[in-house]
This record gives sequence, structure tokens and C-alpha cells, in this order.
Amino acid sequence: MIKGHGGNVQALAKMHNCSIDEIIDMSSNINPLGPPEGLEKFIAANIHLIRSLPQPDAADMVESFSRYYNVPLERVIAANGTTWFIYTLPAAIQSKNVLIVGPTYSDYQDGCIMNKVNFEFCMSDAANMFKPDISRISDMAKHSDTVIICNPNNPTGAIIPTDKIIELLKTHTKTYFIIDESYLPFLPDAEKRSLISETRFPNLIVLSSMSKIFRIPGLRTGYLSAAPDIVENLMQYYQPWSVNALSQAATSHIFKNPESIRPFLQMTRSFVQTEKKLFQDAIGDGSNPKNLCIRLKLYPASTYFLLAEITGSMTSDELCTKVGEHKILIRNCANFKGLSNRFVRFSLRDRDTNLKLAEILTKILSD
Repeated sequence: MIKGHGGNVQALAKMHNCSIDEIIDMSSNINPLGPPEGLEKFIAANIHLIRSLPQPDAADMVESFSRYYNVPLERVIAANGTTWFIYTLPAAIQSKNVLIVGPTYSDYQDGCIMNKVNFEFCMSDAANMFKPDISRISDMAKHSDTVIICNPNNPTGAIIPTDKIIELLKTHTKTYFIIDESYLPFLPDAEKRSLISETRFPNLIVLSSMSKIFRIPGLRTGYLSAAPDIVENLMQYYQPWSVNALSQAATSHIFKNPESIRPFLQMTRSFVQTEKKLFQDAIGDGSNPKNLCIRLKLYPASTYFLLAEITGSMTSDELCTKVGEHKILIRNCANFKGLSNRFVRFSLRDRDTNLKLAEILTKILSD
């Protein structure tokens, strides 16, 4: 397992001898507005569920997801987070040569290593603003039985248009394509872009996370949508009661109340688009010779988290340490394969916090 996942607020709090509540976490990609109103009260009111075993196959979770997205039941699995799928799929679909579109989330690589599966990367680069090269992905996919794409991608925020993914599915019919849509719900046109309900392609596997959009990472919940034979193979690795009772109840409650979900999604999408623009404006556009962007380059992102490259002499370790002195945690991207100690990631929060970070960055990088 890679050391340095986002969200290690405990380490920063210990370093500065303060409580965890004093740390502002801008390293972990979770919804700044979540959880949805009433969800925590619902969980508290159902705490008694821990007294009994949960459903062994999380059947109610599957049914609620199936109904919400209009996906046949036999195409859905609910699990203890999308991480379980990432580490189990290479064995279940018998992957031998995996292509990972990067730079991206490290667990895709770790899942291959755990299953002793060969893997290689198709890296996007800074020169092309980290935009994935579809032609190169297609060429490399000829020699792969599995391709993993995080869409939108973490940490770059780049997104591959749905029609381009469908072209890949049609071109490489004997290759599995695992599409991780964990961050897609934050996009204004997420429903049009999502492949969750797509049933035409037997080589398509879609991962869907509840953690990010509903801000419930501690509950560990995730879904997979795929052809019935893939689901059947995965179920051979499924452990009974792997999703706890509170997780099952909470996620079922969310999907069974679409009248509250949809306004929450719309509010989130509007909020993050507005706040991202304000943060980018606060960092600057380069028109001012004293502008921060001379020392910090923000890359275009479809998401609410932003990848930045330090263009001055400072390293990502040094910048994270200096920002940490203000009890703000940002993501050091030095351990992402394909990046370096010049890259950091900001996961935006409320307006005051975002502007505070911009002010701190300006001071640090101007000294």
C-alpha cells in the first residue's frame, strides 16, 4: 500500500500538537457540502442495527442502486468501497496484462501487484495539460487484456469524453475496460457522461463511489456495474457481511429518496464550479508580473480538486510543510507515478477556506 494517501489529518495534528478538529483537510477529495442534510441523523437513529448481522450480500443496497439507475439487478454488486473491486477485479476477470491510464490513483497499480499481474502505464504529461492521448491508449490496449481509466482522473482532473470511451470499447472487444466514475457526480452533466446504465458492451466495468459525493468515506461503500458473467465471477470472491449494517442502511436510504438526492447534487455542482472559479481567479491569470501563477501553475480540471505545479525553486514537500504550519493539509503528489516533487493537489472547501489557502500560497511563494 502506498504511503501518503490524502486525508492524514492525524499526522499533521500530532506534528503541531493540536486536535484533529483544528486541521483543515484540503488533501482528501470529498464533497465540501456533504453529507446530505438529515443523513447523519438517519444513521444515529439507526445505530441499533449494529446489534444484528447485516444482509450477507447487501441485497437492499443492490436493489436501491438498481432502481435508481435503472440497471438490472444481475449487473450490480455492492461492496465495502470501490477499493474492494480494484483489488479483486484482476483475479476475478483473470487479468494478465493491465494498462493503467496515468498519472492516477495508486491503488490500481497496487491491486495488480497484490495479484501478481503485469501492468504498464499510458502516461499523460504536463506538456499536453495532462489530457489523455486516446490514440496512444488504443495502441497500447492492443497488447492488454484490461485497461483501467479513472474518469474524471485523480489527481489531474482530466476527463475523457464518453464517446471516446465507447470507441475504445468497440475497437477492443476482447479487452476489459474498468472505468472508475468516483468523481463523475461532481460534473454538471454527469448523468449524460456516466456509463453506469450502459448495457451494450460485455467488456465494460464501471465503478461508482458513494464516499466522495455524499462525503461518507468512513462508511466504506461502493458499487460495480457490469455484465452478469463478470458479476458472477466477482461474487466467487465475495465475503458474507462485508458491508456493515449502517453502510447498507445509509446508502439504501439515499437512493430511495431521489427527491432529496437530486437537489443536493445540483447544489453541489453549482457550488464547486463557482468556488473553483473564484479560487483560480485568486491565484491569478498571469497578467500581473507579481502574480502567484508565476510560481504555481494550475492545470485545467473538470473536478473540484486542482492539480498544481510549483514552478519556482520550492519542492512539494517544502510547500506542504509551510502550508501545514497554518494547520491546512494539502496533497503532496510526489508519490504519484508520472508526477514529481513539483506537484501538489488542492481539494476545495468553502469560500473562506479556499480564499485563505490562496492568500497563504501567495505569501509563501512570494517570499
